[in-house]
Amino acid sequence: MGSIEEPGLEVNYDKPPGIRFVEYIKKSSISYKTYQAIVLVVTFFAYLSYHATRKTTSIVKSALDPQSPNVDSKLSYYSWTRANTQRPLYGVKSSYVFGAGWEPFNDSDGTSLLGELDVAFLFVYAAGMFFSGHIGDRMNLRIFLTIGMLGTGMFTSLFGVGYWANIHIFYYYLLVQMLAGLFQSTGWPSVVAVVGNWFGKQKRGLIMGIWNAHTSLGNITGSVVASMMLKHGWGWSLVVPGLGITFVGIILFLFLPVSPESVGAGVDDSDEVLSPRKAGEEIREPLLRLKSGEKGPAVGFLEAWKIPGVAPFALCLFFAKLVAYTFLYWLPFYISHTAIEGRYLTSEEAGNLSTLFDVGGVVGGILAGHISDRLGARAITAASFMYCAIPVLFLYRNYGHVSMVVNIGLMFITGLFVNGPYALITTAVSADLGTHSSLKGNARALATVTAIIDGTGSIGAAIGPLLTGYISAQSWSAVFTMLMGAALIAGLLLTRLVVSEVSMKIQESRAHENSRSSHPPLEV
Repeated sequence: MGSIEEPGLEVNYDKPPGIRFVEYIKKSSISYKTYQAIVLVVTFFAYLSYHATRKTTSIVKSALDPQSPNVDSKLSYYSWTRANTQRPLYGVKSSYVFGAGWEPFNDSDGTSLLGELDVAFLFVYAAGMFFSGHIGDRMNLRIFLTIGMLGTGMFTSLFGVGYWANIHIFYYYLLVQMLAGLFQSTGWPSVVAVVGNWFGKQKRGLIMGIWNAHTSLGNITGSVVASMMLKHGWGWSLVVPGLGITFVGIILFLFLPVSPESVGAGVDDSDEVLSPRKAGEEIREPLLRLKSGEKGPAVGFLEAWKIPGVAPFALCLFFAKLVAYTFLYWLPFYISHTAIEGRYLTSEEAGNLSTLFDVGGVVGGILAGHISDRLGARAITAASFMYCAIPVLFLYRNYGHVSMVVNIGLMFITGLFVNGPYALITTAVSADLGTHSSLKGNARALATVTAIIDGTGSIGAAIGPLLTGYISAQSWSAVFTMLMGAALIAGLLLTRLVVSEVSMKIQESRAHENSRSSHPPLEV
């Protein structure tokens, strides 16, 4: 059904223009499940484009600073020189083919300046996340996302415009990166809020686990496109992805329905909507909001922190994302500096091999979502994955060099256990907490809660690679010790929630046994 027409019920019809056009052509309303499919597809490509533009600067580094030995490795500006004086990089190709570089990044401190761009981007992104969630819950998410995507496209392109405009002022690129990070922060809390509006808790973990593959695919897309454009001039490596996210942003504006009530979507054809939750919880949130006809006031920032579970999961993600982003920024470099079966891989080989970590992360996100759905226990699942990551990190550091097969297997498993809880917390957990029962049906906390959780995690994402830059100059074993410690802390931070979930499972089991004993089977 396409609309709800009950006496006395006022529905805010805010249908995107593309949806209105399709319904005009069809001469009928779009079904609820079709809306759900549109939401998944549009938000998937929207956040894929966010990540694709985020990846571009790592690709152009070798063109800006030819002394940087690897396009993909995102080599630390703190330890590259010291690492190279320790021993030669066998098999690593020189980047002289990119020419003399680009002032001011081609002098002795050019690598350091490029690193400052990364840190500035990540910290502005993390800070902006808190504000964007707060704003997103107070305005139309379709409009908010469109502004964010157009702004991201504009400032990503402006970085590339420096190539044709012959700009050599460092602060121009620093300011452009900071503003790009600010607009990038609009993406994650908004897309999670939209998906959370359309899908109930029953299969939310599995659906969002599959949907979360856009992160890895966005990284791969950004790398491939930027690398292909690099031979035409490094400016194209930023302008083309910038135009890409702009195009996707226009599609999103035309077709994204932010919630069922915003488009008057019927719910009678959705088999999971009318089913009650376990343990006597209320009917699914979108149905509640449709029948009430109100969203309620938007939840404040401090009030959102007080929602049960938000603080522990946010702090857990701080350490989980610290581990994940250290691998994102450092894994190709680590691989190229580690002799596997006595041979050092080339930059291209190391970059290709490192993608298996992302492949494992996709599988981990889906597996974590599915397990948490089946168990009905998000904290137990996330904590278990983080604890399992500890021995896997130890094995990868100490035995990854034995053979290529061992390295591939351990890298895949490491990605599975490291990215599994990261994906679960930033998707299903954020959506669950944003529609917590303590909010009494008020849906206007999804973006704020998501922003708090992922914003806190993004601070860890900035600190992890920064610490690795200092520590790796002394010892990679110390880096892995830091990562194992972070994984342990991430798991321990969920202890109270794990105990609560275990207690709830015990009570449910006892209630089930009592129910069976009070109703013995009939004897035949």
